[in-house]
Parts: sequence; structure tokens; C-alpha cells
Amino acid sequence: MFRRSLTISFATTALLLGACTNNTLAPGETATLAPALASLSPAAGAASVDPTKPITLTFTMSMMSGMEMLVVVHEGTVTGAQVVGTSVWSIDRKTMTFTPSSTLKAQSMYVVHLSPNLQGANGTMINMMSGSTMGGRSVTSGMMGLTAGGIMMNGQLGPGMMGTGWQASNGTYGMVFTFTTA
Repeated sequence: MFRRSLTISFATTALLLGACTNNTLAPGETATLAPALASLSPAAGAASVDPTKPITLTFTMSMMSGMEMLVVVHEGTVTGAQVVGTSVWSIDRKTMTFTPSSTLKAQSMYVVHLSPNLQGANGTMINMMSGSTMGGRSVTSGMMGLTAGGIMMNGQLGPGMMGTGWQASNGTYGMVFTFTTA
């Protein structure tokens, strides 16, 4: 009887540890936790958002220095004008607060865009799956205005249009969350 409960306990522990690891390990690598988005305020799909409030993203683990450059707020769509502002990290680098330089426009849609190349302080890439459960959508080349040949419709080259770090190896351009101001 004792032996069976020990086996179940060990199996349960192994299952829980396996669920928390990066399942795309190269030979010789050790399992490492991947950061994920834990919460976003305002939430995806929120309406009547106070245009004077900051935007806050909380991650499941500390994020690498410089990752604020890979979180952008756009007006209207993912290709809309970038909202200028300041990003500040909490002391533990788990929460990033973005404060726009000026009040957001009233009754307007905004998009919070996360690069697929955000990294935790341990160097592992973000797990975007948690974002999809919070109403996030993967950004496709079509959403970015790219044709099949990788050229934007206005003639600019696509993959580097937002700078380094915006196209994932699977061809997507991160994840977006939209909200509308009051």
C-alpha cells in the first residue's frame, strides 16, 4: 500500500514538472521554465477603458533586460501608429507598466503587441499559449499587410519592418490583445 502511494506521488510530480518545462529541447539541453503572460490590464476585448490609465503586463517569471522594446501599443490595428510612452519594470522584472506620453484617444481601439521573441531572465523564449487563453490572437503575415512574397503592400520589406525580434521561426509576428477606450 505504501509503495503504491509513493509511485503515484512520484508520477504526479513528474507530470507536473513536465507540464512546466519547455518541450522543444535540443539534445543535451536541460529542461527550463518558459515565461508566460500571467495577466494583462486592460484585458483583451475590454471596452470603455479609461484612456488615462497605464497598460500593465504581468509575466510568470522575471523577464530579461530590454524586453520592453518587444512590447508595443498601436492605434487601431497591429500596423497602426505606435503609441509613444514609457515602460517601467517592477523590481522583480515580472510586471511591466506602459504609460503613454499623452492620454489615449477617446472611443478608439488600441492593440498591445507582444513579440514572439520575448525572453525570460533565464534566456528562454516566451510561451504564447497562455496569451491565447486570455483573448490574444497570433499575428499572421496577412495582419501585418504582407503578401506571400514577404513584401508589404506599400513596398517595404516585411520581416524587419518593426526591427529585430518581430518574426518567429513559425512565421508569425507575436500576439495581439485589443481594447477600446471610453
